[in-house]
Amino acid sequence: MAGSSTTAGTRAAGDGEKKGSRGGRRRPDGPPFRKPGWPKAYSFALVTGAFFLLSWIGQFIFQLVVESNEASQHGQSFAWSEFLPQFFASTLENWQSEFLQLIWQAAGLALFYHWGSSQSRESDERIEAKLDALLRDRNLDPQNP
Repeated sequence: MAGSSTTAGTRAAGDGEKKGSRGGRRRPDGPPFRKPGWPKAYSFALVTGAFFLLSWIGQFIFQLVVESNEASQHGQSFAWSEFLPQFFASTLENWQSEFLQLIWQAAGLALFYHWGSSQSRESDERIEAKLDALLRDRNLDPQNP
């Protein structure tokens, strides 16, 4: 019995030390709120960047093979000076038709939402109205929390 009271006393002292080291505040129950690591925080951008690089490298290789085959069929030698401008021209065409439109849609939407367009303000007002209604249902004054 003496051992159990000593153990309980040690635990109580240990808990007090932990509370004292944090200024007497307890951490709320639930998941810890800490910033995720760099790979996890930017995983979407990393995967998107990897897809982009793989597709661009694939375009380069396949277009290189096609140009090389066409040059050999016409009895000419392959010339980098002719290939690179054509490659970058086709890359810009792809970006104009696909990437730039998609990027503008996503980035523009995020930008206008951040600036507070009329759509985002309506959304904020709806959320505030719902919160006010919930507070009133629980007999709390939404104007004086």
